[in-house]
Amino acid sequence: MKVLVTGGAGYIGSHVVRQLAQADHDIVVFDNLSTGYRWAVTAGELVVGDLADEAAIDDVFAQHKFDAVLHFAAHIVVPESVANPLKYYSNNTRNTLNLLKAVERYEVPYMVFSSTAAVYGMPEQAVLTEDLPLAPINPYGASKMMSERMIMDLAAASNLNYVILRYFNVAGANPDGKLGQATPEATHLIKVACECVTGQRNGMSVFGTDYDTRDGTCVRDYIHVEDLAKAHVMALDYMAQGGESSVLNCGYGRGFTVNEVIDVVKAQSGVDFPVEQVGRRAGDPAALMADNARIKATLGWTPDFDNLDTIVSTALAWEAIWQKKKSSTV
Repeated sequence: MKVLVTGGAGYIGSHVVRQLAQADHDIVVFDNLSTGYRWAVTAGELVVGDLADEAAIDDVFAQHKFDAVLHFAAHIVVPESVANPLKYYSNNTRNTLNLLKAVERYEVPYMVFSSTAAVYGMPEQAVLTEDLPLAPINPYGASKMMSERMIMDLAAASNLNYVILRYFNVAGANPDGKLGQATPEATHLIKVACECVTGQRNGMSVFGTDYDTRDGTCVRDYIHVEDLAKAHVMALDYMAQGGESSVLNCGYGRGFTVNEVIDVVKAQSGVDFPVEQVGRRAGDPAALMADNARIKATLGWTPDFDNLDTIVSTALAWEAIWQKKKSSTV
């Protein structure tokens, strides 16, 4: 297929682009490089542009006859979304609308959307199914929920087919060391812990130690970025073979506590870094894990990296590579 990948120079998008190329798709990446990197685009054509610019969007659609759009471009930091909500509604929701106008105008048949478990908000149960009511508690989750609804409504009024993938906690890096998370000021637990190992941070905080979990810290479902990327490629194949539009959770269906993750990072690296225990953050559920029965049944998806040691080891290996890469370009 001829595929447009928005945000394809970012962490998850770049891993998907690499797998799309391995599956012989023809790729155009559209990215404003605000958090992505030219070097991360390992295949296809890179068009530097912003989804706020409708003329730039129209220009890239006019030049190519796309069979599919994979939409990753978004801001993703929850605390920032609370402090600056309009930034998130502008970039995540309005810019999705801009993209969908072109999808409709140029009659693109397939779309895969990068969504999030944040759309579920603070559910009472720990293992989440796709049919739960959506009740996001922050602008980031709300901006993604609105985008989901727009995609669904456009599909209902047109020939668009979609797969919406709701990510749980994405981590790890490409095992060959070519790609990994290089996002500035990242907030994800495994990335933060790895930065403590390499000395980029002096230490880290654990938010809340009094949850009703096995060690008092929050439990989360961590999915390796390569397994997540695989789901996107399979979603395209699924739709091309006549599969109906679907919403699918992306996770392993089991979780680890914050303390367990930190212990694995310390054990894998051999580095003992300071960890401060502080109070809970508002809006942190005790446990969040994906019910992944639907993605397995719908796409035939099975993970290849469902192991916390593997996730952490690839993240640590990448962090060392990334430090050398940054220092060599200064």
